[in-house]
Amino acid sequence: MTVRLKRYKLKKDLMKKLSLILSVLVFSICSLKATYILVPMEHDKQANHLKAYGVTFWVINQGIEAYWLLNYRGGSFTFPHTRGLEAECKVRGVSYQIISDAQWISIRSEISNPELNQEAVKLEKAPKIAVYTPDFNPRGNRIQPWDDAVTMVLTYAEIPFEKVYDREVLEGKLAQYDWLHLHHEDFTGQYGTSYASQGGTPWYKLNQQKTEELSVSLGYSKVSTLKLAVAKKIKEYVEGGGFMFAMCSATDTYDIALAAEGIDICAEMYDGDGFDANAQSKLDFSKTFAFRDFQLNLNPLQYEHSDIDNKNRSITPEVDYFTLFEFSAKWDPIPTMLCQNHTMTIKGFMGQATAFEKSLVKPDVLVLGETKSATEVRYLHGSHGFGTWTFYGGHDPEDYRHFVGDPETDLSLHPNSPGYRLILNNILFPAAQKKKRKT
Repeated sequence: MTVRLKRYKLKKDLMKKLSLILSVLVFSICSLKATYILVPMEHDKQANHLKAYGVTFWVINQGIEAYWLLNYRGGSFTFPHTRGLEAECKVRGVSYQIISDAQWISIRSEISNPELNQEAVKLEKAPKIAVYTPDFNPRGNRIQPWDDAVTMVLTYAEIPFEKVYDREVLEGKLAQYDWLHLHHEDFTGQYGTSYASQGGTPWYKLNQQKTEELSVSLGYSKVSTLKLAVAKKIKEYVEGGGFMFAMCSATDTYDIALAAEGIDICAEMYDGDGFDANAQSKLDFSKTFAFRDFQLNLNPLQYEHSDIDNKNRSITPEVDYFTLFEFSAKWDPIPTMLCQNHTMTIKGFMGQATAFEKSLVKPDVLVLGETKSATEVRYLHGSHGFGTWTFYGGHDPEDYRHFVGDPETDLSLHPNSPGYRLILNNILFPAAQKKKRKT
């Protein structure tokens, strides 16, 4: 009986050890199982930075949770692994890595270290995007002879968007959208102040005709009064919780229009009568988003609206770069998201509004990027009411001096563009917002 009891105990101990070994093996196998996709965003690890945003947008648009890893490997993205999501990365040419659940936990633990300027932000809902552009300016049959960097990058990254213009804005349809883009628009009603150089061209005349017809159909006798009404509606949209992003001439002319409410600043060739000679003294800078104390340029033959745009630049294209600021990922996630990139130095590019005079920026406005060798800023952000706005100077990040009539940029030649990444940061960051729209 003693021998049999010893054998029984030995057998029992062996079974316990085997069970323990089996449990360890199962845990190890589960830990090694590929459960997440990591999309790295360093300069040398990502084949297509722009389409990486498109993949991430597509993922959250499917109702699948994703994370933006701020300041981690160039601002990487991660989401649960499935064969379908992996295939989507392959089809779009986006570099990715398959990581285990244990690796993901380790990354999260590393990022949570209070000594590291990193954060993992959950992307919860894909924003619905609107681009403000004339409906009489269809793609491929354009009246206006220029392109739109945001429309191009949205198309290239395969991020869905809808077009809106004055009629939709005035009818209150912006409430249907989370994010709005403005680009080569003149909210002062002066058609880009390009009368001297372009006033005799067929495209300019047709664009003016179509815009004036639209104004009359909406009940406005002047284009300038229509554009002011649109600018005020957009301001209400931001105040109610919308996200507005503007580039090129839609930045400074937006603020000029708001400050000049009720004041005629348009010369006769723009609205049929002369401008108010005392317009400058009547400006109300309390109504603007970004700028104050600027001086209007009331000469209708000069290609400039005011001194907001820094035209006294002594920078050559070879050294024209601006630098992004670094923010606290854990305490200031919004500006950190807006500045995510694989380089902190961005090559400059021209536009009707290229760079903003630093002394004219309101003190409560957040400067995201500036040209250190000049008194100018290139990238601004602020809040109004429940929403936010961002101004980004220049026209096309990969076309230094884009002239009227130039062909649009082929983004397949610039899949890793740092300048275009800033645009996509603005498109994606509302997905991380939890605040509700004001009703």
